[in-house]
Amino acid sequence: MATINGLAPDKGLYFPEYIPQLDPTWIQKINDYSKEAIAFEVIKPYIGECIPATLLQKIVEETVNFSIPLVLINNSIASLELFHGPTLAFKDVGARFMSRCLGYFVREQPKKVTVLVATSGDTGGAVANGFFDVPNVEVIILYPSGKVSTVQEKQLTTLGKNIHALEVKGSFDDCQQMVKTIFTEAADFPQLFLTSANSINVARWLPQQFYYFYAYQQWEDKKNPPVVSVPSGNFGNICAGILAEASGLPIAHFIAACNANDTVPTFLNGNEYFIKKAVPTLSNAMDVGNPSNFVRILEIFQQQLPRLKEKISSVSINDEETAAVLKKVFAEYGYLLDPHGAVGYLALEKYLTNHPTQKGIFIETAHPVKFFDVVEPIIGQQINVPETIQAQLQLQKKAMMIENDAAALRAYLEKL
Repeated sequence: MATINGLAPDKGLYFPEYIPQLDPTWIQKINDYSKEAIAFEVIKPYIGECIPATLLQKIVEETVNFSIPLVLINNSIASLELFHGPTLAFKDVGARFMSRCLGYFVREQPKKVTVLVATSGDTGGAVANGFFDVPNVEVIILYPSGKVSTVQEKQLTTLGKNIHALEVKGSFDDCQQMVKTIFTEAADFPQLFLTSANSINVARWLPQQFYYFYAYQQWEDKKNPPVVSVPSGNFGNICAGILAEASGLPIAHFIAACNANDTVPTFLNGNEYFIKKAVPTLSNAMDVGNPSNFVRILEIFQQQLPRLKEKISSVSINDEETAAVLKKVFAEYGYLLDPHGAVGYLALEKYLTNHPTQKGIFIETAHPVKFFDVVEPIIGQQINVPETIQAQLQLQKKAMMIENDAAALRAYLEKL
């Protein structure tokens, strides 16, 4: 039901009734298991009897059938590379898992299934790829005009068929609010079966836990768990990591690495939680002023702020710092960060400066080629573009421009 509905009837987010606890012995033996076996063990308590075990096994096998390596940058920092999937971004795991689960759940649904998704960049491409040409499913992607990279825009606007792109005159927060509003008015569209593919959907959010188990599996010093720095926009990825830790995965500390959109850093550093209008940055996929998934983080800690602040810290990295560290890491270590990974790297580096006995991992969420128009001027040279991306860049954009209000989206849906 939660996967199908996307948003709860009371406009809130779905959350597990309880957080399953993994067997400590299983975690101790994690190096003995395949990626597929780990994913199955982690997700099956959340699925229960909703999907047959044999089918769930097949779904996780198709979800994680690409490399997710932990790459050492220097003696104290490693990068977990989540960009080896089909759209070169971490959203591939959640989108692939959700599309397969949703396909099973709605297999006998008589109405046309309409997936609504707001994207700040990578979600759109991953969802488009995951649902492309799926029978009886239409996907409508809302993205903020002029605020996604060239590659991101091509990935979400050029597929056609059942994938429809709406270019919104506004911010990601505007897109997200439009989607949420439509869900509260679902009864006005009796001909459609509406659901969501954002990280507000549990089937997109929960499988993101896999990353952190894979990171720990490859972490050599099991006696000293890593600090993990997560580039954070809508806070779905870091929330999944925190959920994994609450289930028993050893993580020393989490850093919510944010750009200039500092709603959460401001709050965790002692001020009120104040929603701000998103501002554009080099790390555009994190340009979120009202992160939806932060309420889930509060729920994991049962609204106990002292416990939350003990386990999580947050920092805001500006564009000048982002560009400087991207250039520095490339020059010193020959490792090319994308702008979001650069935010995660610098946040971790700052934390380790004050905690010199610890070591950590930052999450590299996307291939730098997805942001070549930002990265190339910083490093002063061209990035090798994979053939698949070269081909996409030649395709024609197919998108409809709309205003940033729910009425515009409502009018579009009424014509479906």
